[in-house]
Amino acid sequence: MELDKIKELVAMMEANDLTEIEIVDGPTRVMLKRGSEQAVPHMMTMPQIAAAGPPQSQPAGPAAAAPDDTLAKIITPMVGTFYSAPSPNADPFVKIGDSVDEDTVIGIIEAMKVMNEIKSEVKGTIKKTLVANGESVEYDQTLFLVEPD
Repeated sequence: MELDKIKELVAMMEANDLTEIEIVDGPTRVMLKRGSEQAVPHMMTMPQIAAAGPPQSQPAGPAAAAPDDTLAKIITPMVGTFYSAPSPNADPFVKIGDSVDEDTVIGIIEAMKVMNEIKSEVKGTIKKTLVANGESVEYDQTLFLVEPD
């Protein structure tokens, strides 16, 4: 990554009062953390992971992809650990068949020991859960599929 891009990221962090930002682009990972007044860039190359085997064949044709095409996605805005309930013994925030709106809390993502409530941001009915409780999630990963109202 070029030094100018890193400087641009640092300026964006300061302008938006961010303390940390992580960018992953293929094998390159850039993490910037800002303490009191300074951001320190850390760059590393991610190890390449070999494929587990030949890809599984999917049924061909539009019928195979059609069910999920009409569903809205609830995606994660950050990297962290997803929790489906507020505590280990509590009921999950949402389950398949529940109605949600833009302000419904659908889970928590723990990042840097901070619990962040994640809201649906879509209105509809939960049709599919794509992550398990306690699972690590990546930025922009789909958590739930919702049938819009």
